[in-house]
Amino acid sequence: MLTMDVFKQDAFSAISLTEAVRRSQTIPGLLGTLGLFTPKPVRTRTVAVEIKGNTLNIIQTSEPGQPRTRRANNKADIRDLRVRRIEEASTITAESLQGIRAFGSETELKTLQKEVAERQQDCIDDLSATKERLYLSCIDGVLRDADDTVIYDYYDTFGFVKPGEIDFNWSARTGCKKFVANNVKRPILRALGGVAPAGMRIIALCGDDFFDDLQENGEYRDTFKNTERASKLLEDTAFESVEAWGVTWINYRGTDDNSKVAVGVDKAKFIPVGVRNLFQEAFAPAPTFGFVNTLGQEWYSRIVVDKDREEWADVEIESHRLPICTRPEALIQGNK
Repeated sequence: MLTMDVFKQDAFSAISLTEAVRRSQTIPGLLGTLGLFTPKPVRTRTVAVEIKGNTLNIIQTSEPGQPRTRRANNKADIRDLRVRRIEEASTITAESLQGIRAFGSETELKTLQKEVAERQQDCIDDLSATKERLYLSCIDGVLRDADDTVIYDYYDTFGFVKPGEIDFNWSARTGCKKFVANNVKRPILRALGGVAPAGMRIIALCGDDFFDDLQENGEYRDTFKNTERASKLLEDTAFESVEAWGVTWINYRGTDDNSKVAVGVDKAKFIPVGVRNLFQEAFAPAPTFGFVNTLGQEWYSRIVVDKDREEWADVEIESHRLPICTRPEALIQGNK
């Protein structure tokens, strides 16, 4: 017979459950698969970000023997940012376990472990969608909560001016190559300065209408007409990607309601890919004695048992994280 004491076994310790979550398959969404965010485990709840200007000075010519030009020291400025918690719990009631009839303690334990694992996975799926939504706002430079309240505006935090949205006007747009170069690639490269690596890629996450109208653009279609690739114009590219003018254009697929996690249907978000530490994500430890002063992990899981009536046990999944964009001035948005 199952009792609440079974949750005291090592298989259900916070450390064992956390390890199980790390091994499980998650559904992170597109941004989670691109590897944009560099993980930064920390031991505290607060992350200190150092801002140090790296200005370039134009040097006046001088004769040998004259005083040398002295470069001014760039003083570092510190911003303290606090990690945020995302969490969800699923309750297993004693009543729901009535159907478990064990022929031996090992079978009983395995059945309960399976139930806990299923509850963990359900929570992970929800939290993965939440993580994707945080990422999607971070690549705008303004980190937003589930209710769209601003957590951190990284333009204000780091002292940058947000670039204006670009009107692509695909239906009438000509000179697309030059337009994209002058309004997307060159501004991004100038904003990044010396940190832009050779071979840096630019991707655009596109809403449905933006993506479709791009492919209806006259210059885009003329690229394929009367060539061996003309059949490409007839391909179904929904939620796929196309390459044009030095940019990878991706029809972003969010939640099925195209609202909770989504790019606006007529919008596009441009992201430079391959830039070291452009996006970082701090992970803080769970606020429990078992993890105090340890480096933060992406996910934590534990069982909280009803000690008074022994009627339920909560399977909890939580994460203490903060996605950060260190150069928000390099982020560009557009509309169709």
